Amino acid sequence: MKRNILLAAWMLFPFAAFAQNDTLTNERERLITLNEAIALARTQSVDAAVALNELKTSYWEYRTFRADLLPEVNLNGTLPNYNKSYSRYQNSDGSYSFVRNNTLGLSGTLSIDQNLWFTGGKLSLASSLEYIKQLGSGGDKRFMSVPVSLELSQPIFGVNNLKWNRRIEPVRYAEAKAAFITATEQVTMKTITYFFNLLLAKENLKTAQQNKVNADRLYEVAMAKRKMGQISENDLLQLKLNALQGKADVTEAESNLNAKMFQLRSFLGLSEDESLNPMLPNSAPDMKMEYNLVLNKALDRNSFAQNIRRRQLEADYEVATARGNLRSIDLFASVGYTGQDRDLTSAYKGLLDNQIVQV
Repeated sequence: MKRNILLAAWMLFPFAAFAQNDTLTNERERLITLNEAIALARTQSVDAAVALNELKTSYWEYRTFRADLLPEVNLNGTLPNYNKSYSRYQNSDGSYSFVRNNTLGLSGTLSIDQNLWFTGGKLSLASSLEYIKQLGSGGDKRFMSVPVSLELSQPIFGVNNLKWNRRIEPVRYAEAKAAFITATEQVTMKTITYFFNLLLAKENLKTAQQNKVNADRLYEVAMAKRKMGQISENDLLQLKLNALQGKADVTEAESNLNAKMFQLRSFLGLSEDESLNPMLPNSAPDMKMEYNLVLNKALDRNSFAQNIRRRQLEADYEVATARGNLRSIDLFASVGYTGQDRDLTSAYKGLLDNQIVQV
């Protein structure tokens, strides 16, 4: 019987050793310093990625606002405008009749528009061409051109959205940059906390293992003394309880170490097969803090102050919008030249004044 057991153990020993080596190979130990952990957190952590995406979103919103202040080239056209229907027509005697429309029209406008942030209006330099042709037998065609026209669209009493955006959007972008700095520092603080939690869990495990070894040795000595009658059964059981408690403390310390390991590893975005071994910093950084310097940095880089300012400007903007909506008067003015003829080239000759004013 003993020979069979030894033979089975001898056959299974290589497989057990191979499985143990495979387990150790799958989990690689990685030495990591505090500075390395902070650098990884700022580039690979989810919190850092969220903060960076929020900053990019605010940046492109600010770029969109800046683009509204620049000149804009617009091309608008209707290609084609086919109309075959009846429309109402008033005769010279005052009576009405319906006439048949059967036309094909084309139109296009090219303009350069510039928003005026100081008045809230829009100034445009435009050129347009319109073509209409009567379909059917004997149909006529006409061209009408506006080679150049200068147009102004201006609200009189309405709220100036561009002027308010020019005050709000830079503050909003400054708030986003300050929030990004705050989020980055929060990532650093989390990394430091998780790093030292893991380091403390590692030291606690070593302490628990040493206490277990000491408790086991005391229990072994107590068993020998009990056989010689030097201690009581109660003392022996108390030492046995201490040994069992030491084993439970080791198990709890190992579980805590695995939890802190997973916390730091997942925060840094590392794979599960890496076992982190944090290295204790040699010394703490020597920094001198001055109250006025800290206060100025907090006012400059903290998003809270920018948030208060932005919300105050937005509240004033809502009040101005409510006042502007009480009455609405818009001015439209256009000056330029126009011409019309059956031929395209002739439509640009013999130009006449083209003036429009609307309130």
